[in-house]
Amino acid sequence: MLFAIIGGGASGFMAAVTAAETFPGARVIIFEKSREVLSKVRISGGGRCNVTHNPSKPALFSKNYPRGSRFVKETLAQFDAHQTIQWFESRGVPLKTEPDGRVFPVSDNSGSIIYCLMENARNAGVEIRTSTNITGLTPQDEKLILHFQDGSTLAADRVVVATGGSPKLQGLNWLMDLGHEAETPVPSLFTFNTPDNYLLPLTGVSVSKVTVRVANSSLQSEGPILITHWGFSGPAILRLSAWGARELAEKNYQFQIRINWTSNRNFDEVRQSLYDLKQTYPKQQLAAHPQYELPSRLWRAISENTGIQRDLKLADTPHKLLNKLAMQLTDGTFAVAGKTTFKEEFVTCGGIRLDQINPSTMESRKIKGLFFTGELLDVDGITGGFNFQHAWTSGYIAGKNLGN
Repeated sequence: MLFAIIGGGASGFMAAVTAAETFPGARVIIFEKSREVLSKVRISGGGRCNVTHNPSKPALFSKNYPRGSRFVKETLAQFDAHQTIQWFESRGVPLKTEPDGRVFPVSDNSGSIIYCLMENARNAGVEIRTSTNITGLTPQDEKLILHFQDGSTLAADRVVVATGGSPKLQGLNWLMDLGHEAETPVPSLFTFNTPDNYLLPLTGVSVSKVTVRVANSSLQSEGPILITHWGFSGPAILRLSAWGARELAEKNYQFQIRINWTSNRNFDEVRQSLYDLKQTYPKQQLAAHPQYELPSRLWRAISENTGIQRDLKLADTPHKLLNKLAMQLTDGTFAVAGKTTFKEEFVTCGGIRLDQINPSTMESRKIKGLFFTGELLDVDGITGGFNFQHAWTSGYIAGKNLGN
């Protein structure tokens, strides 16, 4: 039997290796349209490769997927984060779990993951063809005919489509022509551009826990935030962008965010604590003494933005300015005008609809012998290794079922 894997990314390689090992008599070929395979694995996690996230029960783990959580809950029951860790470690790649739950190779080098996948593919007899673009697919006499850009064709017994997320719906036309329906792709996991942000000079400053809300919306996120030279990034922002992917796209990425720099303290609490500070330390310069574990540069910038100059003593600071500071600390407003892709890691919300796929096998419900894996599906997770876990899981399940 001939198994064709379209796409040389994480899910494609997992499907190919699993299929070749499960069905040793089959011929398995990976077709990649670019010159290199596993390019996204290489740049993931700043070149370290965030393989997965700290294992937990599928019901809990699946809550980290804004789209496809129910589907992922079913697939994780077959191959979860714990099994992913075992898979790589049993093949010579020791992994480590960081305090925030992200899992990386001990080497802190994505090359370890790439070498493992390439070596296991080679050992299993998987063929890899790069710079090979497939433009169409035609079912014919219980076969699936692959159409290549150079005009040639190839008849396969099973096909796995692992091409990754498409930035535009048109990129899915060749699959929709086969009767599949798709949700329109829009970006997920992006940072916020705030060109009028008075904090832009503080590039590199981070706060370990804030609450970020989208104004006039129910969207809200908690966690670390990072000030960049274009606006805001960090886990709190990335999670917000993932959960709000469609809503923020509808706003054309023009909206306001409200940041509570004190995590979850309310205005009254912060105002009273500033009043108490004034009474207790009247000779102290407020701008020079950060509160709420905020970095000194950030505290000074917020204070000065309210009109509290650096040399102003608390005794001379009117309650009006303290009230204004309390408001900026608990409800600082910033205008977002656009987005930026997070560290070149392009993730999409949207793709082939999940009701078209059998989660037990990853096989299409429309075309027998055709399987879908990875980000091509309408599944996307928040940052932290969840998107890679979906890739490993869906690829493994497809590979296990190709010869059935």
